[in-house]
Amino acid sequence: MNIIGKNIRQLRQKNGWSQGEVAKRLKISIPAFSKIETGITDINISRLEQIANLFEVSTMDIISKEGENPQSVNFEEINSLKEKLSAREEEIIKLQKKVIDLYEEIRGEN
Repeated sequence: MNIIGKNIRQLRQKNGWSQGEVAKRLKISIPAFSKIETGITDINISRLEQIANLFEVSTMDIISKEGENPQSVNFEEINSLKEKLSAREEEIIKLQKKVIDLYEEIRGEN
């Protein structure tokens, strides 16, 4: 069983639903849902979103390993990238100012 299937099974059991109930809500056959849950069948993004909506969780909750907190990992990475982007933007602004100053200096000589 893969992580996605395991997480889906845990969500189903947490809600007290049978495979048949979930399959009916997803409008698929019980064997098709069973194959998703056991990891035999890989699911596409639209099916993943459908399952996440059914269980009222994020798609990240379904694809994450137990104990992982994808939001905090992403939050730290996003903050780091924002800081790098901000530094680059400041560098670009300084370079633009230099270009303008040099252009004005050249124009002033003529």
